[in-house]
Formats: sequence, structure tokens, C-alpha cells
Amino acid sequence: MPELPEVETTRRGIAPHVEGREIREVRVRERRLRTPVPEGLENALVGTRIGALGRRAKYLLMPLADDPRSLVWHLGMSGSLRIARLGELPRKHDHIDLVLDDGGVLRYHDPRRFGFVDWLQGGPESDPRLARLGPEPLSEAFDGARLYRLSRGRRLSVKPFLMDNAVVVGVGNIYASEALFLAGIDPRRAAGRISQERYERLAATVREVLAAAIAQGGTTLRDFVSGTGEPGYFAQRLNVYGRDGQPCQRCGAELRLVTLGQRASVYCAACQH
Repeated sequence: MPELPEVETTRRGIAPHVEGREIREVRVRERRLRTPVPEGLENALVGTRIGALGRRAKYLLMPLADDPRSLVWHLGMSGSLRIARLGELPRKHDHIDLVLDDGGVLRYHDPRRFGFVDWLQGGPESDPRLARLGPEPLSEAFDGARLYRLSRGRRLSVKPFLMDNAVVVGVGNIYASEALFLAGIDPRRAAGRISQERYERLAATVREVLAAAIAQGGTTLRDFVSGTGEPGYFAQRLNVYGRDGQPCQRCGAELRLVTLGQRASVYCAACQH
């Protein structure tokens, strides 16, 4: 599933090709996405220009220079946005095309159809899908003090606590596993039993892992490619995610698998306490 680094990689990849461009045509081949493609989207978009792309958590925000509304995209489990050229035949599961004035095509591909495109009325804070989200993990609003404060009295394991979008957005299964490993924290440990000092370390490793993943183009998992059609490469550096039964790269102990919050979690019992 595309996580925050994959969405940010997509934003950076497509931005130079779409920002400031006029939408000349919209082609919708499949309306039955997680949220059905809004009726009348095709006519409403033709003639508008795309503004500076933004991102909130895993949502890609596309303001329109000639419309008070914006578009909000979500890639779901298997979606991707990439740049094609006019005349390039669509593949199976290429559901939406935005044809631009320079001959470029912003193409939405989604085999499982769990993603969507929809109108965003006003700013992100006015949309119920975005209004209650926690801070961005790479922003100054996210730090160890926040984690410590919100965790007090919580018996929930620290990993699902860290993955709660009301606590901090965009720290999905892969990056939570990796950050907890680098911080030396057992993912099974109760969130309320971790000191502020250790949370300061965890906040730092969350930022470290996400920044590294963005710099390397995200994580290659199944269907994900960047906005330019290139796969991510961060998977080559994963320490624990998907490596259960293999030796820890730090100490050599066998990595263990446990289920937390209905998600598989791999950790090193020797390195993480």
C-alpha cells in the first residue's frame, strides 16, 4: 500500500509536469472507485489550470487556479499517478486521464480500485477526511513530547499507537516497524510505559526513516511506482519489515514475527526492549 513517502514521491515526480498546465480533456474509463468519480467532473475540469500540488498525510491535494475547489486524490492499496504522453495507449486498470495542454497525460492506475479522486471544498481543515488528522511527521509539530503526552495511561502497544493518524499521520506498517527498530523499542511494549526520553529517540527515528524513504523514492511493494513510472528503492534498506526468521543485521539474532493491531510486526528481541 502506498504510504506517506510513496505519496510524497508521487507528488514530487508529477509536479513539474502538471503545475501550471491547463486541463484540455478528462477521460474517465471507470467510475466505480472506493468513492465513485463525481458526476460532471469531466466538464468541470476542462479549461482549468492546475496549481501547486500539496500533500496531507496520504492524500494528494491538487488546487485549481480557476476554481475555488481542489481535487483530492487517494491511492488506496494499489493506485498510482504517473505521466504518460498523448497517444500512449492505456493499460488495463488505467481508470482516469487528465489530458494537459502540452500533450502530457496525468494517468490514474488502480487495479484494486480502493483509491479515489474527489472534490475538496475549501481548505483541508474543512474536509472531514482531513480535519482530524494529527501533525505531519516531518513537521515541527511532531516530537517526542507529543508522543509522551498522548501515550500516558495507554495500554495499547506502541506500534499501533504510533500508526494512529490522530497521533501522527503517515507512519504506516513499514515505517513504524523500521523506526521502532532503530529506536530500540519493542513494538509490543505498552505505549504508556515508555519514557519521554525514549519517545524523543523514536520521533527522531520516524523522521530519519521517512526522510530516507522519500529521498530514495519510496518502498517497492507490489504495484507501487513513482509519478514518473520508476519503482521505489527503499526496500533494499529495510532492517526488519518482511524479514521474519532472518538474522538481525545488527546482532545476528533471529527476527521474530508477532501480530499487533491486526498487522504483522517483525522485531529483534535482542535489540528492542
